[in-house]
Amino acid sequence: SWQGLVAKVLGQGAGFGRSSLGAGQKVNIEFVSANPTGPMHVGHVRGAVVGDALASLLDFAGWDVTREYYINDGGAQVDVLARSAYERYREANGLEPEIREGLYPGDYLIPVGAALKEKYGASLLDKGEEHWLADVRLFATDMMMQMIREDLAALGVTMDVFSSEKALYGTGKIEAALDRLKGMGLIYEGVLEPPKGKTPDDWEPREQTLFRSTAHGDDVDRPVMKSDGSWTYFAPDIAYHYDKVGRGFDQLIDILGADHGGYVKRMKAAVAALSEGRVPLDIKLIQLVKLWKNGEPFKMSKRAGTYVTLRDVVEQVGRDVTRFVMLTRKNDAPLDFDFDKVLEQSKDNPVFYV
Repeated sequence: SWQGLVAKVLGQGAGFGRSSLGAGQKVNIEFVSANPTGPMHVGHVRGAVVGDALASLLDFAGWDVTREYYINDGGAQVDVLARSAYERYREANGLEPEIREGLYPGDYLIPVGAALKEKYGASLLDKGEEHWLADVRLFATDMMMQMIREDLAALGVTMDVFSSEKALYGTGKIEAALDRLKGMGLIYEGVLEPPKGKTPDDWEPREQTLFRSTAHGDDVDRPVMKSDGSWTYFAPDIAYHYDKVGRGFDQLIDILGADHGGYVKRMKAAVAALSEGRVPLDIKLIQLVKLWKNGEPFKMSKRAGTYVTLRDVVEQVGRDVTRFVMLTRKNDAPLDFDFDKVLEQSKDNPVFYV
């Protein structure tokens, strides 16, 4: 029996084990989706590896897979990026940068400052923020996304689609998604119950625009618009998933950090409503990675300013070892990554053992 199987394996080569189980169904896997404000850190590595491995498995089993990255370029963090890059631009022009509290201090923005100087010369100096913020924000975001693409390539990950959060604002897409829910009687004006447990001092009952997510399995209804008329974080996420549903996928999978656990039910409720139950959404939560070296927690990267980067890890142990170790624990269990252990040539190191 074994000898017969060997002949089959050799005959089929790299195609051995492929199947048509997925029957060409279209599945979208959205993963990584890190803020475009700096290099990717070790926390993103695990989500990137899990998402990419899952995509490869589904592809091998006959699904039509799209790997997608959602660029979080619509929030306040990209304004902070622009202001941080502007300080590096001032530095490139021979001035002292003011990296004040709340800005990104990492060295990785020095080349962005130099590139801004090359493009604009000294023309942005001594000008108010209103003159340069939008341009610098776009310029810096593009450079950060280029760096993120290179980080992912170092890990062997290539995305098929990059979707921008900013592209949802001012284009009618958020309004269209909420109008669709409104047409189903799922959007209403109401007052939420106070939070369970200790009520925060600043909590007050006020009328908001709410999505009736409890109609699709959520615990409470969720605000989509604040009382000042601006969108909540949830509103563009609804629009983004509506866009995915509209692209004709048979199944959606989101790979999210464990800190998004509270988001699972409301997102599933939104997709169930928008697709009228046709498109399932599966959300995988990724737990934290703890890094160790010489028996101690491994400290942050100087270049990034606050954390260990993806490059730090890949450069120390290589792409394959990084990917292997990230898959040795279930995605929702914490993971210890010991630099010494994964390079050790002993049976205690699963990489070497395999």
